[in-house]
Amino acid sequence: MSQLNNAAGQFISHCTADAMVAAAEKLKSGSLVAFPTETVYGLGADATNAAAVARIYSVKGRPADHPLIVHISSMQGIADWAGDIPDYAIALARAYWPGPMTLIFKRSELAEDFVTGGQDTVGLRIPDHAIAQALLNAFESVGGKGIAAPSANRFGHVSPTTAQAVSEELSAYLAADDVVLDGGPSLVGVESTIIDCTSDSPRILRPGAITEEMIVAASGSALSQAGNEIRVSGSLENHYAPEAKVVLDIPPQPGDGFIALAATQTPAGVIRLAAPLTHEVFARILYSSLRSADQQKLARVVVHQPLGDDIAVAIRDRLLRASHGR
Repeated sequence: MSQLNNAAGQFISHCTADAMVAAAEKLKSGSLVAFPTETVYGLGADATNAAAVARIYSVKGRPADHPLIVHISSMQGIADWAGDIPDYAIALARAYWPGPMTLIFKRSELAEDFVTGGQDTVGLRIPDHAIAQALLNAFESVGGKGIAAPSANRFGHVSPTTAQAVSEELSAYLAADDVVLDGGPSLVGVESTIIDCTSDSPRILRPGAITEEMIVAASGSALSQAGNEIRVSGSLENHYAPEAKVVLDIPPQPGDGFIALAATQTPAGVIRLAAPLTHEVFARILYSSLRSADQQKLARVVVHQPLGDDIAVAIRDRLLRASHGR
């Protein structure tokens, strides 16, 4: 197994087949495993182990009533965790799983309060990443039912899109038996779209790469604009924030960090952090660019937000929350 020990004793693994088996066994024994997905890196625990899940909350500094998303390997796992599954949810799952989409269902008895934040709902996702899939399959082979995993960072901070970012965020809080799997940079770069599937039609609770248009097309249903309030990840006003102050859609000043599409020129004295050519690239590099601002100890980052109804909606959502600070 190729691995690199970090200062706190956890290893960063380069994901051989042996590493997947070892990581699955760590999960089964109650350790935490940080792993890559196509969206961001997750901090995983056995979703049926209350003590292991409690460690996620402790390591992240996460409020106990904030629910976790359960990651499963295939649609067959839905029935283990959820009840009352509407037809449109099955249509969405068939269209976009594996992929950057979380579906919220009424929970089964398997989904306990320590995963759901005390709510009667549970969020499920099948990630579209070879290493995440290998880990989930290996975990199932040793008797696991699902991996509960929020983003692998301190609560409210910028989500990690590389194993190095996970290590920088969490190595001081992880135990020696915990594991960080290195799968390279996340390709989507912002968290999954969360869709409420507990009523007659779907409702977006958090925007992501699966857009409103895509949801309507696959489900055959108009989106609901009403419903019971459900707590989900990343829904607080302050979230996704670097140490630097994030300011939106103003002219940057000398000494500011600056993120904008490539067509926007960089004023003199401004530190260009990213110049993506497309909205998809903007999403992919957003969090690493915000982290770069902190590494350079910049006081302020100005971001010119992308317009449009595609993944730009998710980018604007994350930036609005980041602009409220930590």
